[in-house]
Amino acid sequence: MSAEGPKPPSEAELAEMDRDELLKLGGQLDGVEIVEYPEPWPVKDTRAERRAQRRVAFWFALSALAGLAFVVVMAWPKWWEYKDPSDPSGHATYSLYTPALGVTLGLAVLSLGIGVILYTKKFVPHEVAVQQRSDGPSAEVDRATILAHLADAGTRNGIARRSLIKRTAGASAGALGLAVAALPIASFIKDPWKDSDNENGLWHTGWQPKFPGEKVYLRRNTGNLEEDVKKGVALVKAEDLDAGAMETVFPYRESEKGDEKALSEALMRVDNPVMLIRLRPTDAARVVKRKGQEDYNFGDYYAYTKICSHVGCPTSLYEQRTNRILCPCHQSQFDALHYAKPIFGPATRPLAQLPITVDEEGYLIAKGDFNEAIGPAFWERKS
Repeated sequence: MSAEGPKPPSEAELAEMDRDELLKLGGQLDGVEIVEYPEPWPVKDTRAERRAQRRVAFWFALSALAGLAFVVVMAWPKWWEYKDPSDPSGHATYSLYTPALGVTLGLAVLSLGIGVILYTKKFVPHEVAVQQRSDGPSAEVDRATILAHLADAGTRNGIARRSLIKRTAGASAGALGLAVAALPIASFIKDPWKDSDNENGLWHTGWQPKFPGEKVYLRRNTGNLEEDVKKGVALVKAEDLDAGAMETVFPYRESEKGDEKALSEALMRVDNPVMLIRLRPTDAARVVKRKGQEDYNFGDYYAYTKICSHVGCPTSLYEQRTNRILCPCHQSQFDALHYAKPIFGPATRPLAQLPITVDEEGYLIAKGDFNEAIGPAFWERKS
């Protein structure tokens, strides 16, 4: 034994050493002195040991079940289908989809963590050791001795003979791994773009005509659905708004007349609200129109989606003096005189403009759906 520590053995001597000799040698080479290294369970297979083993196995098993439940919830087809609030039973189930994903995945991770902590507390030896730290890379002898240390710890904590814990821990890790793998795979289970060329796809809204030539009116929200059903909805004419005014309007079709469910859904659908703005004549003369959308307005009337292009909040504020449209969520501002182009805040894209005109009776109608997806960006969107 030198002042700097024991002399490392040769490769031949190292190969002949058993695990206990390697364990002792590793401590000497690392300058480690084991002060205390008690057995977690000196008396094997006691009731207390079996009880602790069952507790650990319980949490691992719970983690495995929760991980499998996460996969089942994600893969169950009925969870994917949107149900509107008018369908109480279907919407109640649909509204639980996201919470169910969070609860099952969270429980899987939490249970696995609790199981690992309990196993560490109950079965891993809690040795007390003092070590002199030194710099430099690990030598071959160090790698061999650390393996001996790990093998010895495994023997002392009894993992080799605790098949219940090994099975439940493996099931827990496997189920959690399956749940994590299901996240990227889930997007391939159902094609979100299959049959998406309709009002329920991301590219379209409730303003899309359901058949060629269908007339879609601009409708007011009177706040009295019963009167809308009995007496008819309030449509908008060109002379109804004063210069500088703004009103939120919704789509209406003749096929929805007297249909309480359809009239209610048109008001609740998130991509339907549109800001109808009538500019003052002096302001209308200064408008800069977007290329390809030069005929989207009707005179002084301009219609823009109310869904902010940042994260989808309602751009419900209109400042008449400056002709700015404001989003109260993150303070994005859009210039109504410059095709609703963002001029302040985090939004980077203009608000989509709805093409409008008037029919033979003077009612404002949509000439078609928006020519772009409204709201926040998504993966397939190029701008």
